[in-house]
Amino acid sequence: MAKLINRPEYLNQLIQNKDIDLVKIITGIRRCGKSSLLDLFHQYLLNSGVPESNIIHINLESLHFRQLSDYLSFYNYVSENIPPSEKTYLIFDELQVVEHWEKAIESFRIDYDVDIYITGSNAYLLSTEFSTYLSGRYVEIRMLPLSFKEFLTFYSFAPNITIEEKFQRYLQFGGMPILREYNFNEARINQALEGIYSTIVLRDIVGRNNQIDQDTLHKIMLFLCSNIGSITSPNNIANVLSGDKRSNIAGKTVNRYISLLKNAFIFQSVGRYDIKGKQLLKTLEKNYIIDIGFRNMLLGYRDTDRGHILENIVYLELLRRDYRVYIGKVGENEIDFVAEKPDDKLYIQVTESMQSPETRERELKPLNMIPDNYEKIVLSMDRSYINSYDGIRNLYLIDWLLS
Repeated sequence: MAKLINRPEYLNQLIQNKDIDLVKIITGIRRCGKSSLLDLFHQYLLNSGVPESNIIHINLESLHFRQLSDYLSFYNYVSENIPPSEKTYLIFDELQVVEHWEKAIESFRIDYDVDIYITGSNAYLLSTEFSTYLSGRYVEIRMLPLSFKEFLTFYSFAPNITIEEKFQRYLQFGGMPILREYNFNEARINQALEGIYSTIVLRDIVGRNNQIDQDTLHKIMLFLCSNIGSITSPNNIANVLSGDKRSNIAGKTVNRYISLLKNAFIFQSVGRYDIKGKQLLKTLEKNYIIDIGFRNMLLGYRDTDRGHILENIVYLELLRRDYRVYIGKVGENEIDFVAEKPDDKLYIQVTESMQSPETRERELKPLNMIPDNYEKIVLSMDRSYINSYDGIRNLYLIDWLLS
């Protein structure tokens, strides 16, 4: 078994929720590290003095458990292994393969003294019927691929490599943990990403929706990858894709396929927020990919796209820091991100460089139009001695990611 590398942000969330009467559900794209996190937690339990006999840890995608495909066989198997009258930790990996698994989970909670941890690789795990069934009795921990800070701890670099060069590799290869096996070999990394991507498409999308046209799905995926951080609607995507006349794709179809990509955790949509009117706008969204490595594997890495790639990386980092994220609209101007927590709000612009007067004007103007006093930040790749423009903070993006 490969050496486990700690991911303290996620492990601590599990530890903080330990023995609280809620089902802990870890969601995230395939291969982002959910199984390793459960292994880390299993190890933590043993180190805390929990006997191995009081931990039942099952990966349901293993053929070893192929007979546990419905909730009754699953319930019976696990029940037989729960020690009588002792606290038991139930850890189930890739639970979505068990039909009506939620009935078994609820029954374990009622029948035994257990603390339950589960993972799944698609949002059907939290589909409406399940949420209704376990409403208010679960906590979701959303796992993302490696942040840049984690990326630096996962890989070993030659001593003479600068932080900028390390960041360039992150921009190119992304943060899927499996890639550390390949030591930055581009051909092997692309093969590995292709394998993960095919599994997501075949198992999590096509496997659950047999009317899917894979060719259309792939076209939509490529379109979204090419237009990261651009405002789009299903109808205008359909118009662009139908432009070659051979395919006539409806806006409704595009909308459905984007939902499927979101359910497989490969894309996320971000709504727009009218800052002055203080309301969410119902039309037009931006889409960001969950890991930039997939985008570069599908399209090839091009330096000309760096602005949008940086924006995508900032979006994911804001999610990791527990912000709710929107696109800001102020008058006719856009603000890249409005990031909110119950007691905090940030306005953020992301740009490759602030060197040219035109760019400075474009990036600062919308921030200057905001009528409140929350923090306003421009993130760029300039190592600049100017750290503020009339109260708007100017930060070096790499420093912000590592802060």
